[in-house]
Amino acid sequence: MPPGLVVPYGQIDTIFLDVGNTLISIDFDWIAAELAARGFACPPAALRRAEAAARPGYSRRLFVDGVEAGTNLFHTYLTTIFERLDVTACLPSSHLQDLVTELRPVLRPDGRASVLWRAVMPQVPEALARMRGRGLTLVVVSNSDGTAERSLETAGLRSYLSFVIDSALVGYEKPDPRIFQHALRQSGARPERTLHVGDLYHADVTGARAAGIHALLLDPYDDWTGIDCDRAPDLWAVAEKFRSPTSSSPDPAAPR
Repeated sequence: MPPGLVVPYGQIDTIFLDVGNTLISIDFDWIAAELAARGFACPPAALRRAEAAARPGYSRRLFVDGVEAGTNLFHTYLTTIFERLDVTACLPSSHLQDLVTELRPVLRPDGRASVLWRAVMPQVPEALARMRGRGLTLVVVSNSDGTAERSLETAGLRSYLSFVIDSALVGYEKPDPRIFQHALRQSGARPERTLHVGDLYHADVTGARAAGIHALLLDPYDDWTGIDCDRAPDLWAVAEKFRSPTSSSPDPAAPR
């Protein structure tokens, strides 16, 4: 049985964490404002929903079907979101591509992911505090552009994490198992006692399992169907899986 089909939560002592859509999300308020300025008004919540709905298709397209060399992945990412957004999904393909082409340099003016990926997700600090309080070692394993650690510091999350593994700095990207193996060596963790948490099945789950690591997929709206791994809506729900069964005192990290 591959690691991750049944996660032995009682035996896990290390958590590997993706960054995007696990700890930090894109700035949906900013994107909504830019769309509204171009005549496509929508609430940020609609963008958030569209982004989550786009993940299965984006994951499959990027890591299973494959994209041509030189493809701008951020352009592809925005396209898959706007194809799921009511106010833009009705656009002819050429008009949709024109919109994405216009917005791409606005949302990433200097090409760095940290410009857009800057919104700490709900209850993430509380979840990290709870997991640390349970004695778990927390390690980031992220496909990034060298800015993951800076983003985490700016977001106020770096202090919860023992190590930050950024694909641009180590030379391997998920789902390549070598990035997970690098993280295991850095942290001194054992794969059978490690759980990786991320939002893209074909990068996070497939890659972790290839390294012998258990995996959990974040799926806030049940958009992923027919997959063979444990799922949770958010990081707080993951932290709840490590609740001490003998504790009767209030959890100081619990949201009020």
